[in-house]
Amino acid sequence: MNTLKVILLLASLSGLLILAGYFVARGTGVVIALVFSALMNFGSYWYSDSIVLRMYSAREVPHAEAPVLHNSVEALAARAGLPKPRIYLISNDVPNAFATGRNEDHAAVAVTSGIQKILDRDELEGVLAHELSHIKHKDILISTMAATVASAVVLLSRWAVFFGNDEGGGMIPAIAMAVIAPVAATVIQMAISRSREYDADAGSARITGKPEALASALRKLSAASRANPMNVNPSTAHMFIVNPLSGDFLRTLFSTHPPIEKRIERLLAMKAAPKE
Repeated sequence: MNTLKVILLLASLSGLLILAGYFVARGTGVVIALVFSALMNFGSYWYSDSIVLRMYSAREVPHAEAPVLHNSVEALAARAGLPKPRIYLISNDVPNAFATGRNEDHAAVAVTSGIQKILDRDELEGVLAHELSHIKHKDILISTMAATVASAVVLLSRWAVFFGNDEGGGMIPAIAMAVIAPVAATVIQMAISRSREYDADAGSARITGKPEALASALRKLSAASRANPMNVNPSTAHMFIVNPLSGDFLRTLFSTHPPIEKRIERLLAMKAAPKE
């Protein structure tokens, strides 16, 4: 059900992009929008992982320096049927984690230095399995595409104000597009992000067999994030396992993450469900 939802949301986002292009220059604008989006997605596909890792000064850590992380990731990746991703460390006491990379063979898991200070082994493995699930289900690519197309919609919507009076069908519709399209694109992008978080939580539970461990980890990570929000670029907030800006306080359409309580509730329901 979540997969169908994501497909429909991505289709809606693409529709907004085409509409924004139409308001810029009718048929020509549609072509421009599609080419522009393709170029942006190409760049994001190849370079987004290195960009975000550099953004947070993440460094790849050798096995000798972080044996627990390496051993856990290796075992969990084997269980998930994945190649072992590269492991990066971000020097930050706020506990959090994210995955990046264009595919299974070019993936990385990054954790902050603070995450091992508050999580036990089972909780840490729940978090790592969550990130591996993102990799397995190509959520990184989906989220990158959604963010890129949403950015293209915002940019083209602004252009519509300047060109709409001549070719796009009038100034008033162009202004309406410039106001409505960016909001709609952001809402759709956030909905995709929330949907993928639920699926990654479920994937973690399947890999580890311990949904309660991830539930406990999410509770700790969320509390730590609320107490000490991480200084991050808002455009990358959706990548982290919990909202790094201020926990899960954004309970609106514009939240990158589902409410922590809902995620925990779903995980504990998986624990309580009878095994077949």
